[in-house]
Parts: sequence; structure tokens; C-alpha cells
Amino acid sequence: MYVPAIMVIGFVGGLLMILGNYLFTSDALGTPSNWYLLGGLGLVLVGILAATQYR
Repeated sequence: MYVPAIMVIGFVGGLLMILGNYLFTSDALGTPSNWYLLGGLGLVLVGILAATQYR
């Protein structure tokens, strides 16, 4: 029952983190941060791993 919730949270959270990285965060030079991109990709990976466990 918790696997679909983790899957959706991983996919949506990762997508929002990656989009937010490019839309809202930038340093003094206007470049986005790689840490938010890596965090978003990590959340998407959690969603993919949860999707493989769903039966």
C-alpha cells in the first residue's frame, strides 16, 4: 500500500526539484546549482526503484 505513494512522491518530488533548480535558484552568475539537480535525480531514482517493487 505504501509503494505507490513512495513511487509518486519520488517522481513528482524529483521533477519539482529539477524544475525548481532551473527556474528559481541561481548563484551570482545566474547558473543553477548541481546539488539540486543531483537531489532531484536521486528522488526520481527512488521512484523508479519503488516502481520495480510494485506488484
